[in-house]
Amino acid sequence: MNESEERSGLEAPHAESRTLSGVDEDEPPGKPRRHPLWRDVPETQWNDWRWQSQNAIRSVRQLRQLLPFSSEELEAIGSLETQYKLAIPPYYFSLINPDDPNDPIRLQSVTSPLEMQTESGYELEDPLEEDEDSPVPGLTHRYPDRVLLITTHVCTMYCRFCTRKRATMVRGGWDAVSHNDERMIEYVRSHREIRDVIVSGGDPLTLPTPKLRFFLQSLAAIDHVDVIRIGTRVPVTLPQRLFDRRLIKLLASAGKVWIQTHFNHPREITKDAAKVCNDLLRAGMPINNHTVLLKGVNDSLDTMRQLMRGLLRIKVRPYYLFHCDPVIGAGHFRTSVWKGLEIMEGLRGHMSGLGVPTYVVDSPHGGGKIPLMPNYLVSASDDAVVLRNYEGMLVRYQAEDKPARVQPARTCGVSALMNGNQTVLLPERNERMARRSLPVLDDLKNGRSWLTNDQEDSPCGKEVLVPLHEGSV
Repeated sequence: MNESEERSGLEAPHAESRTLSGVDEDEPPGKPRRHPLWRDVPETQWNDWRWQSQNAIRSVRQLRQLLPFSSEELEAIGSLETQYKLAIPPYYFSLINPDDPNDPIRLQSVTSPLEMQTESGYELEDPLEEDEDSPVPGLTHRYPDRVLLITTHVCTMYCRFCTRKRATMVRGGWDAVSHNDERMIEYVRSHREIRDVIVSGGDPLTLPTPKLRFFLQSLAAIDHVDVIRIGTRVPVTLPQRLFDRRLIKLLASAGKVWIQTHFNHPREITKDAAKVCNDLLRAGMPINNHTVLLKGVNDSLDTMRQLMRGLLRIKVRPYYLFHCDPVIGAGHFRTSVWKGLEIMEGLRGHMSGLGVPTYVVDSPHGGGKIPLMPNYLVSASDDAVVLRNYEGMLVRYQAEDKPARVQPARTCGVSALMNGNQTVLLPERNERMARRSLPVLDDLKNGRSWLTNDQEDSPCGKEVLVPLHEGSV
C-alpha cells in the first residue's frame, strides 16, 4: 500500500482479489470503459471514492461535454435541473455506451426530456405516502414489526426513477447527529414490537462516519431489534466507497446488519461490484437485492435472467422485483403489470428458486408491498385442487387425507382431474418427460403424441392423461 492509499484508508483492489473463484474472465458482464476525459487519471485516484464523488457529473453543462444531445434535448434537460438532482460518479458513467442514446445505464442516470411528460396524470410526489405514516420526522412506521429511517438526503448517484425525489431535493443539511435523529432512535427504543429497522435515505453509506456509527451503535444496543437493514446502492454506483476496510468493519461491528442493495442491469455487475459484495459477505453481512422493473432497462426476459444469474454468481440474493412506482418524472419507466408477470413466468421453474425474486407492487395510500405472480392455482373442488407448473403441466393435488366426496363422472380435461378420474394432464412434447426411461414415452421422444387414456369414446377424444389407478408420473 503506498503513502496515498495509507492516507485515504483505501484497500488497494488487487487484480486477484477482484476476481471471484470459479468465475470466467468474461464474467461479471460489466466492463467500465473510461471516457477520454478520465483516461489519464491514476488508479489510486480512480479507486478513491472521494475523487469519484468530487468529480461526479452534476450539471447539464458537464453532460454536454460527455454525451451527444440535440439542442432541444439540452433545453429540456436544462429546465429539469431545478426539479431533481443530477450526480453520476465517473465510475458509473463509464458503464454507459456513449453511442447508444437508449443505453440502460444512461437511462437510469442521465436526465431525459421524458421526465417532463405526465401522460396519465397519475404520478405523485409521495406515491407511497411514507410521510403520512411518519410518527416522528424521518421515520416511517407502516408494518407492525419494522420501521424505515430516512437518515440522509444524499446519494452517490441519483436514479431518475427514485421514489424519494422529494427528500433528495433538500439542499445542505447537518453532518452532526440532530435532534430528529435522536427522536427516531428513541421511537424504536420505546416500541418493543419493532424487530427490523431499515436504515435508508438517500444512501446511508454517504453519511459521515460518526453519524453512521451513531445509528449503527444505537440500533444494535436495542435488544428487541433483530435486524438492521442498510439500504444502499453504493456497491453498484460507487463500489470504491467500500474499498475502505474501516467502513466494512464498522458495518460488521453492529452484528445485526444486512445489506439491501440495488442492481437493475447485468452490466452493473462489474469486478469491483463483485469484490465489495464478496468483502461484505466475508465480514458476515448477508446481501439482498432490490430490482426495479424499468422500461428500456430490464423489461425483457433475457435481460432479467442474465441479471438474476449474475447476482447468484456473486452470492447476492434476488429479493424483490419492484414495479416502478408512480412518482413524478418516472412515468416513462413504467411497464404494464402484465410485463412483470410475463417475466416472472419465465423465471420460476426456468432457473434456481434462489434466483427468483418476489414481484411486488408497492401500493399507493400506504398499502405496502403486494406480491403478484402468475396464476398456478387453476381450479378447486371439495377433494382437491388443480395446480399448474412452469411447463404447463396440470396436476391434481389432494391436500388432505380424507375420503373423496366428489362422485366420478364421465368427463375429460381439467374436469377429469377435479372428478378424480385422472391425476395429471401433460402438455404434448414435454421435454422433461421425454428424458424419462418409461417405455410408454418412446413415441413422445420421437415427437409423436402420447396417449395413455385409450377410451375410444372419450368425450374429449385423445388426451395426454395419466389414469388415476396407474398413479401419477
